[in-house]
Amino acid sequence: MYLTRAHLDHAINDILAAPKTGAAISMLCLRPDIGERLLVDEMSVTKAQGIPGERWATRPWVTLTDGRPHPGIQISILPKKVLDCVWVDRTHQIHPGDTFVADMDMSEQNLPVGQLLSVGTAVLRVSDVFNDGCVKWKKRYGDAAFHWVRDPQNKPHRLRGILCSVEKDGKFRTGDLLNKL
Repeated sequence: MYLTRAHLDHAINDILAAPKTGAAISMLCLRPDIGERLLVDEMSVTKAQGIPGERWATRPWVTLTDGRPHPGIQISILPKKVLDCVWVDRTHQIHPGDTFVADMDMSEQNLPVGQLLSVGTAVLRVSDVFNDGCVKWKKRYGDAAFHWVRDPQNKPHRLRGILCSVEKDGKFRTGDLLNKL
């Protein structure tokens, strides 16, 4: 079951009304390999390894010119209200695979590139790599959801969430608060 574009567009105002900071994180997800999801209660992150055990170090989808994994894609954060809109069949649709979900305004205005975020004992930095939703997003959540997150009008809202690098090693748990520094 996929939602229509009209339904998704109707949700924009609610999504944009999310808190600007201080959002509880939920659904911590490790991705050991493509298509694999492991929901956990606690996660460690490091600047050197991203999330130890994740595929970022071995199978990144963005690399630097020298072939190393792009540090700006170590962590992916999805707005909770967007997830609630698109993930309607949680029995048959796979979790999108974002590191965690938070009910927070992910817009460029609220979280500009370079913004530091604290969560648990870790510090993250908002990346300049834009998360525009891949073909897997389209397959899992439908054509309308795919074009909705890519719509030039919605691009500044970052409906597909933000990507971050790890700036300070640390740990965080489900329920910890994501705060702007």
